[in-house]
Amino acid sequence: MKLHFNKVLDQKDLKLSKKIISSYKKRLEKEILDRSLKLRMPQKKFEEIINNNNELIYLKKALEQLETESEPHGNV
Repeated sequence: MKLHFNKVLDQKDLKLSKKIISSYKKRLEKEILDRSLKLRMPQKKFEEIINNNNELIYLKKALEQLETESEPHGNV
């Protein structure tokens, strides 16, 4: 019997993954904010940087995918 570990994560793994990715995303946003404030950038500019940052976009998509995978499969 062959198990597909790479396809199916149990709920514990999903929860841990979401926590780690979310924590990293928050730290990255804080770093952008701190640097922007240090450089005295206007609020609209650093909000634009956060909204258009490729890494933050990727992290947001990853969190959305993990959220979808953690939903019960019976919901349609």
